[in-house]
Amino acid sequence: MEDTPILNEHNKAEFPPAHSAEHILNQAMVRMFGCSRSRVNHIERKKSKCNYDLPCCPTEEQIRTIEAEVNRIIAADLLITSRYVTRDEVPESIDLSKLPADASDTLRLVYVGDYDVCPCLGAHVEHTAEIGSFRISSTSYNDGNFRIVFRVSAQ
Repeated sequence: MEDTPILNEHNKAEFPPAHSAEHILNQAMVRMFGCSRSRVNHIERKKSKCNYDLPCCPTEEQIRTIEAEVNRIIAADLLITSRYVTRDEVPESIDLSKLPADASDTLRLVYVGDYDVCPCLGAHVEHTAEIGSFRISSTSYNDGNFRIVFRVSAQ
C-alpha cells in the first residue's frame, strides 16, 4: 500500500471526546443487545444522540448498565489507534454496509484498544481517559427506535 492513502473527504467536524465515546457506546450496545451500531447519530460538544434499532425499550437497569460499561472502558484508558487497509484486508466481523457507495478502496480502521474496531474518518482522542466521564442524559423509545442522548465531561 502507498504511504499516503487516498480516502473520501470527511464532511463532519466532530468533537473528538464525544466521537470517541460514540465508538464505545456503539460496541456496548452491540455486545448488550446484539443490535447493529447506531443507524443515525449526531455528535457534538454539548450533547450527542445515537439511534439504535431494538425490538423493545431497554429497562432503567439496562440503561444504567450501558452507562457503566461505557465509563468502565473510558476509565481503562485504552489507546485509540488507526490503521489503513484495503477492503480485502477488512476482517469479516466488520460491517461495511454503512459506507457510502463511492467509498475509497482504502479504508481507515479505528481501534479502541481491543474493545472496538470500525471504519471511520473522524477525529478521536488518543486515550479513552481523555473522554472524561460519559452520562446518558435521556432516552426515548418509539416503534423500534431507541435513542440515547449523552454528554461527556471533557472540555
